[in-house]
Amino acid sequence: MLMLEVSNLTAIRDERVLFESLSFQLQSGDLVQVEGRNGTGKTTLLRIISGLGDRDEGSISWKGESIESNRDAYHQDLLFLGHQTGVKRELSAYENLHFYQSIHNSTTTKEDIYYALTQVGLAGREDVPAGQLSAGQHRRVALARLWLSKQPLWILDEPLTAIDKQGVKVLESLFMKHAESGGIVLLTTHQDMFADSPKLKKIKLGQ
Repeated sequence: MLMLEVSNLTAIRDERVLFESLSFQLQSGDLVQVEGRNGTGKTTLLRIISGLGDRDEGSISWKGESIESNRDAYHQDLLFLGHQTGVKRELSAYENLHFYQSIHNSTTTKEDIYYALTQVGLAGREDVPAGQLSAGQHRRVALARLWLSKQPLWILDEPLTAIDKQGVKVLESLFMKHAESGGIVLLTTHQDMFADSPKLKKIKLGQ
């Protein structure tokens, strides 16, 4: 069984404690939302767990091993989507996804990529240079990676920014499916998702 374990995590930024002694475990099938007011450290927490930010105290382990000592294997199992989409403006939506998949040694067909772009509402825009797409469409290109992902751990920071109601429903269904298949989803969002779902767990910051 997959397990992400966070123990006694503390983060201080500009002499302000965002959170301290934070501990929790995530296991296969977990769907978890991090809640808190702006400035309580939601993004900081996700970046630390993803190995992209520094912590002041505490430890993080994946499958029983520290993420520092097991960095390569951890990042092979992790898909992180942050505020920056990582979309290259000179490449088309299709080329962006093909490039991303190639650097992760993923065997993805052309049909897989076109299907993923269709799922995020970019059918007919697959070959348009990203520089000609809107900010919302850039976000959709990044989100299309979820349909191609074989990584079990998804860490998503405000993945629904600039996404319409129908798109939110599609992503909500995808997140549920990923958890039901044994993956783990850890996300922040201001959207009202998973209403009344017993599956959803919450971590609250700034209490």
